[in-house]
Amino acid sequence: MAIFNGFSQAGLNFLQDAWIHNSKTWFDEHRSIYDNDLVKPFKLLVEQLTPEMLKIDEWFETKPAIGKTISRIHRDTRFSKDKTLYRSRLWLTFKRPNKDWKEAPAYFFEISPNSYQYGLGYYCASKQTMDIFREEIANDTAKFLEMIRCVKKPFELVGESYIRPLIKDQDEKIATWYNRKSLAVMVTNNHIADVLDSDLPNKLIKGFKKIVPLYDYLMRVEMIKNIPKL
Repeated sequence: MAIFNGFSQAGLNFLQDAWIHNSKTWFDEHRSIYDNDLVKPFKLLVEQLTPEMLKIDEWFETKPAIGKTISRIHRDTRFSKDKTLYRSRLWLTFKRPNKDWKEAPAYFFEISPNSYQYGLGYYCASKQTMDIFREEIANDTAKFLEMIRCVKKPFELVGESYIRPLIKDQDEKIATWYNRKSLAVMVTNNHIADVLDSDLPNKLIKGFKKIVPLYDYLMRVEMIKNIPKL
């Protein structure tokens, strides 16, 4: 069975070049690099991470395929003013199947030519999701403060916030979460050589396990959101 031995510099160079040239002709001429130095290692990485990720949530989608756990490099330009054909980054996710993938809490790992990121959160949480998230904070603040202890450096909280605080004079530890329109916790690292190393899966699993309490909290929000209304 093949194992993940790291990404290659050729794969990283391809992401940079695809962004620069950004034409179907160029992409087709260099397709073999994309297939062998990006798609193949991403599939192997998903396979290697899967056993430990299923311990976090047995319902995660784990099929090592584009459109399932692996992102597409092709951009959907149908409804965008930006007609750029190809991305300069690729990522994988572990999340439960959801009718709207943008709203599902997801573990993720992403590479670009010069950096990588990994963490947990929403691509774009709905207002309903964040309203329930805030209700949960208000209902048991002590539980929330205990949970966020898992979010330590190198993880950082990110996501757009409301300009005006929703509650005046709120404890800053709570307010920085409470006022988010969407959220994620992530590590951003410019030491790109890390992704060339076969030890990358162990690094990701170690980080992902640290933030399991946050994942469980977000899944409680999902459970409440999906309770049928009488």
